Amino acid sequence: MELVDAATALAAARVNPVELIRQAVWPAPVRRVDLTVSSADRADGPVHVFAATVSTADEPLSKERIRKLVLGNDPVGLLLAKRIEQGDPVTTRIVDGVGAAAAAAYKKLGLDKPTQQAANRRPETLADAVVGLQASVTYDESGTAVRLTAEVARDDVSPAHLQAFVGLILQTVLELAGPDALRGRRYVVSREQLSRTPATTQTVTLDMVGGLAEVVAELRQIAVSFRHPEAMARWGARRPQGLLMYGPPGTGKTMLSRALANEIGADFREIRTPEILDKWLGGSERNIKQIFRDARRYRVPTLMLFDEFDSIVSYAGAGGDAASQALNAVAGIFKQEMNDLIEENPNVIVVATTNFPHRVDDSLIRSGRFDVKISVPKPDEPSRAEIFRKMIQGLIAAHEEPGFTMFAEDIDLAALAHASHGMTGADIKEVLRRVQLTKAMQDARTGGNATPISQEELLASVRELLAPR
Repeated sequence: MELVDAATALAAARVNPVELIRQAVWPAPVRRVDLTVSSADRADGPVHVFAATVSTADEPLSKERIRKLVLGNDPVGLLLAKRIEQGDPVTTRIVDGVGAAAAAAYKKLGLDKPTQQAANRRPETLADAVVGLQASVTYDESGTAVRLTAEVARDDVSPAHLQAFVGLILQTVLELAGPDALRGRRYVVSREQLSRTPATTQTVTLDMVGGLAEVVAELRQIAVSFRHPEAMARWGARRPQGLLMYGPPGTGKTMLSRALANEIGADFREIRTPEILDKWLGGSERNIKQIFRDARRYRVPTLMLFDEFDSIVSYAGAGGDAASQALNAVAGIFKQEMNDLIEENPNVIVVATTNFPHRVDDSLIRSGRFDVKISVPKPDEPSRAEIFRKMIQGLIAAHEEPGFTMFAEDIDLAALAHASHGMTGADIKEVLRRVQLTKAMQDARTGGNATPISQEELLASVRELLAPR
């Protein structure tokens, strides 16, 4: 069992529950194992809660599961399922009648019986004497699930506690599957989310960000301060009210803003330049005032993103023409609105991004308005290798299935990182997009006989993107 960056997982669990075991194949009769680390407040202080479920069945034999077994995934089954969703009474009676017969046969064959190892067991305790961790063990009434729970004071928790809890999970699996059932197997306990659903801008998380370890760590700190106002109040501390991210185009500033909102659990409100700047006299000033008037009324955590901030307030204080005067007026109102925003509505955090920080007046982004300023640089070679790794893993998780392999076994991340010198994360995404498109076209022309993406094809795509135009 390999634990990947346990300290980061424990830190993240202070903010949101963290799932740590995914896509693992377990020895029969164990079908799946779920492990979650979360945070809770107890009478004697905050704790980390370790919770795991070891299941010997996918799900109970419910009416929904019976319908799935009867309908299947063929066109007729999908059509019948759609009619059931629409409330067709005739279809529902027919399918449920067949399902009742299937359930009766299922029970007659004894396939609904709970696993004997887990049935009729009383609650008990498992312990790891090395770190002093104790886990309570309970058994589901159906006998198909074993649940383990342990708590450790937040100030005392360490990666050793997580490792010990994982050891207790493996001990439970061995009790169900036999003493040698795990021999030769390897499992990874990791925070990385490898979803079957392709990641989008809306669903991106800090876990998915590659090559920006220091930036991600600082954003996690901001998220923790936002999510724990009671701790801020106890120490008279004030979390950051504003965050400025600056750096070259394509380095992921907007993506990081969205990921921060998701880490906080906040709504995401992006303010674009056309929403503020108006050709009519006084219109821009009215727009910026209205944006902040709305912000003071938000009743749920909200991240406000001013993307391409320099285009809204660039060269503040410079120029005497009408356009410059309008920008100066907008910048002046922006300063006033930011002065007391956090006091009037602690649910709001403001993020501004720019490719040209020198175009933004220093008084706009001084401490007190924008307390944190983060440089988002172009990735270095190790960072590019990490970006390639995470993007490729995400594609594999989202698209590979039995009988279809997306990437060949010869992929060399270090060679890709070296060849892609000067590229940003956006460039690397484009490298993969081009290769995917080429493969899809080959697949369409050959009737599904395209080979997996090879190292040479990826390198060729890198060279093509870097070639001067």
